[in-house]
Amino acid sequence: MPERKVSWIIVCLGIAKATLHDRTLRRRFIGHLLLGALIMMSVGLWLIDQWLRENVVRFAVWWAGCATLTSAVMVFALYDALAVIREEREKFDR
Repeated sequence: MPERKVSWIIVCLGIAKATLHDRTLRRRFIGHLLLGALIMMSVGLWLIDQWLRENVVRFAVWWAGCATLTSAVMVFALYDALAVIREEREKFDR
């Protein structure tokens, strides 16, 4: 019988489902995203600020990346808050 290959999409969806349904994994993921955003902003402000000032496109791409990462942190934090509310309501309804 030939081996069935698992699609990367299926693997990614499985990891996402496991991460979103487990509170500790979800919070650890949010913490890593937040740390990444803070490091990226710090590097942009203090380490490579002169390099970013030399080219407008570099500047825009760098800070757009920071904004995207920060937006992802906010979306996941909102999801976490709503998930916690749902989990607590389910506990209370039982």
